[in-house]
Amino acid sequence: MLRVEVAYARPDRQEIISVQVPDGATAVDAARLSGIAAIFPEIDVDSINMGIFGKVIKKPSDHELRDGDRVELYRPLQIDPKQARLNRAKKKSVAD
Repeated sequence: MLRVEVAYARPDRQEIISVQVPDGATAVDAARLSGIAAIFPEIDVDSINMGIFGKVIKKPSDHELRDGDRVELYRPLQIDPKQARLNRAKKKSVAD
């Protein structure tokens, strides 16, 4: 058995849930076993983007976990980071 954590955060609330998973378990398996979707109903563990300690996983359903991993579930971006930087630059140039 492996001990891992599953983490998800919204602006108003965050949870980190410790869970034991069998050897060979994937990131998706851990998310399901954690029950985090019951706390945050907007989560679809089959389609949400995931990472391990801040590094995005390409295929969470294939990524085997190691003992001590923290599976992070990522909310979709509200705005493209490039567009956000452009918007901030425009505001700054107007203020100057």
